[in-house]
Amino acid sequence: MDFSIDRSSKKPIYKQIAENIEKGIATGEFSPDNPLPSERVLAKKLNVNRSTIVSAYDELQSVGVVERIKGSGTRISTDIWGISHKRIPNWGRYVEDGSFLPNLPLVQKLRTETQKNKLINLASGELAPDLFPADQFRSILTEHPFDGHLGYDHPQGNEGLRETISNHVKIYKNISVTPESILITSGAQQALHLIVQCLLKPGDTVAIENPSYFYSLPVFQSAGLNTLLLPVDKYGVNPDDIISLQKKHRIRMLFLNPDHQNPTGTKMSVNRRKRILELSSEYGIPIIEDDPYGLTSFNGDIGPNLKSIDYNGNVVYVSSLSKIVASGLRIGWIIGPQKVIERLADAKQQVDYGHSIFPQWIANEYLKSPEFDKHISMLRIQLKERRDLLINSLLSISNDQEKFIIPEGGIHLWYKLDEQINEYKLLDESIKKGVAFVPGKIFGSDKGYVRFTYGRGEKDLIKEGISRFASVLTDSFNISTK
Repeated sequence: MDFSIDRSSKKPIYKQIAENIEKGIATGEFSPDNPLPSERVLAKKLNVNRSTIVSAYDELQSVGVVERIKGSGTRISTDIWGISHKRIPNWGRYVEDGSFLPNLPLVQKLRTETQKNKLINLASGELAPDLFPADQFRSILTEHPFDGHLGYDHPQGNEGLRETISNHVKIYKNISVTPESILITSGAQQALHLIVQCLLKPGDTVAIENPSYFYSLPVFQSAGLNTLLLPVDKYGVNPDDIISLQKKHRIRMLFLNPDHQNPTGTKMSVNRRKRILELSSEYGIPIIEDDPYGLTSFNGDIGPNLKSIDYNGNVVYVSSLSKIVASGLRIGWIIGPQKVIERLADAKQQVDYGHSIFPQWIANEYLKSPEFDKHISMLRIQLKERRDLLINSLLSISNDQEKFIIPEGGIHLWYKLDEQINEYKLLDESIKKGVAFVPGKIFGSDKGYVRFTYGRGEKDLIKEGISRFASVLTDSFNISTK
């Protein structure tokens, strides 16, 4: 059998060997009447360590494909084609071979640790429970009994909610749009997945911010896209960088988060917004504007959103209630050209046959009520207080304001470490101390940063969380915080 090993692949060599052997068994190249090649012989043939072959055979034995008998070598399992003709699927192989990639291991670990342990959570990108409008939602459920139908709704989402969102974005964002150009999604995350899957193809090149939340998403890699990085400074993405990339590559799409960007908290300047829109028209590059934090602006100064000054229809706008109302509500929306919305709605129908009726109903009632505006006013005050608590706590351990840009909205603060230390080890040690944050490497190519989320941190615990973080720097890395 021809064993092909790709030594540049991220897949371990022993797994590649195990797959080749399993393929040979399935095609009959290996006979159940004879033992499989010995570990020593196969290691020599493939020019690998014997331990690699041992691992490959162990992998096959664990799923019942081979039997290993001391003194007799490794043989095809006698049960694999037995009387019952039953065989256990190699589920591990299926899990690894799927085209939809899993989250980064560190992202999975953070989710697990913050859920199972009582940590001071400065990591999760959501609001703290005390910022949810729970009382208002209870009032809606009590005072406005549900009277809608329980069948499938419109492919683009409930018409009443789309009408309300049309009014909402006009009032708060100065975006003029009809309900026909709106699609309701399960948060902004689903919106981004639909856009990538439906509007792009493998091999396309997209440009994303660096650092950015988009960098952490495996959706781009799963779709086979090439990603280019646009550096973010205190004024956002520099349009000149877009020009430089476009000269070398054919950019198919731009993904931008102009307002209170995740993770840096920066707000793109108005001049840069206008210039980027000019470049979008000049090169014919569509822009995906992700706007989860715009309404949290502490001074009430919103935008202008790219979509609100997009006079050529180049911007597809994505927003949600996840970061300003409740993450578990799972209400987001896409605003774009009607033909795009219809295409994305068709794809969403294939995935879930339309959004759930109840969260759409509750969101519609809440957005129409005067309680929403009161909630946003409260949220701005509370988030600013939490931001100030976080900043004062950080300044108490290192009186250096050059370590961060002070965000004027949003829920994140991007913090530069004193020294180049292993961010992942820093997180491990911090979790042991009972505090969690996100290592900056998840969001971009630069080392030596961490992201603190003050929106998730309870006010009485933010100072303690930073104190624990400082003790880790001192105790585990011998870095003075004074």
